[in-house]
Amino acid sequence: MDLAHAIQMNVEGLTLDPATKTPIVVLRDAENKLNLPIWIGLLEATAIATELEKIQMARPMTHDLLRSVIDQLGASVEAVEVSDLRENTFFAVIHVRSGDRAIEIDSRPSDAIALALRMQCPIFVAKKVLEQSSILQQEEEGQEQNLSNVSPDKWAEILDRMTPDDFKYKM
Repeated sequence: MDLAHAIQMNVEGLTLDPATKTPIVVLRDAENKLNLPIWIGLLEATAIATELEKIQMARPMTHDLLRSVIDQLGASVEAVEVSDLRENTFFAVIHVRSGDRAIEIDSRPSDAIALALRMQCPIFVAKKVLEQSSILQQEEEGQEQNLSNVSPDKWAEILDRMTPDDFKYKM
């Protein structure tokens, strides 16, 4: 597991795109300098929210089941990584350790994040993903705006101008 080219981030919270009401998970680095918004599905947002709020469900949800399977097999999730951004779609990898075997499992970022919260493991974002996502073309004055260090107060204004296609999350 080589995460030398990644930055550890935490779930800052969930919000809704004001135009489409699509959920967005916002990741933020420990120094509060970098933000990464990822548009996700409603079910994935619910899975993340229930863990953030420590809501106990009557029966195991999908990510709870996955955590139990991993635990029962004697494996562990070492980390999850938002590893790539291609054609406005984010990709993730779940880094699993089973004995001396390191396994990388392809995942949607929202599922990887929901599992990381349950497994209490770190969430990383590849530096190249932050670089690709931090510069969005803005119509205003034909300039680019770096969104990696925008204050939380400024997000509502920025989201009002954006469309889901700016950071489209494909299922």
